[in-house]
Amino acid sequence: MQLTVKKADQLKAKPDDSTLGFGSIFTDHMFNMDYNPKDGWHNPRIEPYASIDMDPATMVLHYGQGVFEGLKAFRTESGDIQLFRPNDNFKRFNNSARLLCIPEIDEAFALDALKQLLIIEKDWVPSTPGTSLYIRPTIIATDPFLGVRASHTYRYFIILSPVGAYYAEGFNPVKIWVTRNHVRAVRGGVGEAKTPGNYAASLYAGEQANQHGYTQVLWLDGIEQKYIEEVGAMNIFFVINGELITPMLTGSILPGITRDTVIALAKKWDIKVTERQISIDEVLDAHKSGKLEEIFGSGTAAVISPVGEIKYGDTIITVGNGKVGPMANKFYKTILDIQYGNTEDSAGWIETI
Repeated sequence: MQLTVKKADQLKAKPDDSTLGFGSIFTDHMFNMDYNPKDGWHNPRIEPYASIDMDPATMVLHYGQGVFEGLKAFRTESGDIQLFRPNDNFKRFNNSARLLCIPEIDEAFALDALKQLLIIEKDWVPSTPGTSLYIRPTIIATDPFLGVRASHTYRYFIILSPVGAYYAEGFNPVKIWVTRNHVRAVRGGVGEAKTPGNYAASLYAGEQANQHGYTQVLWLDGIEQKYIEEVGAMNIFFVINGELITPMLTGSILPGITRDTVIALAKKWDIKVTERQISIDEVLDAHKSGKLEEIFGSGTAAVISPVGEIKYGDTIITVGNGKVGPMANKFYKTILDIQYGNTEDSAGWIETI
């Protein structure tokens, strides 16, 4: 396919790095590509950032058939721009597409198109440590049709947003609330896909957590409601008696790329790491016995997010005296150093633009 480029007539003012929040500022250009059964994926183009014109009956608005990804571009001290494990993002993107009956994209072409978009928008990649350019590839169903079936037409687009820290707290322990009345996903569904409905399903419990003064929800399994699955926007890890434990992937948990990075680094450092079922009662018992050393989340947006407090029913526990633990700190610093080009990338995770 031939990628066409149309530049914006007027460019926006670039924000100061110190003012960056998360996900509210967007760059001058975006990538678009269309799908229909006759032509497949076609008409790839980079063009000025603009609204997408939609019929009120567009299927994604009614049935939620859509998928998305999240990754970042980082600026190194030398001024280079690099991506962290983008091939894994596009593989996961296609897995989400399969689960939502959406035609898969060519991963190599998608990465090349992203690189070309980033070259055009290179001045939007911030340079202050801790900042980055957030990348949101998305596919939406575009048939104007009211009926429950897979769409025949789709739009694939990529938008870019310069960002600072995901949490206002920065790299400090967050408080998470365990919901006992709501579930996010069950095995056999689309819990492992990055699809809008999964996040819509998390909003009500998330609001309740915020009302109680907590940053995120910790989800339990949808069957027995006792086994830990993930936090609202992160996978979750527990350090119990020196062992790093994370819930195993069962189809209802997002297979996080940062999660996989943590596991790979732990094995490299000879840290005992286990993927298995872990119940909320086991975590509380480990805290009671003094064996619970750390809890932290992992995800693209926050990288590593230490947890300082958990509330489950009437029980509140403080983890690691409410401070950042040594293991969370090591993973955080190491992953950031790789992403920003400050240390050797021995695993081949970096893609330079």
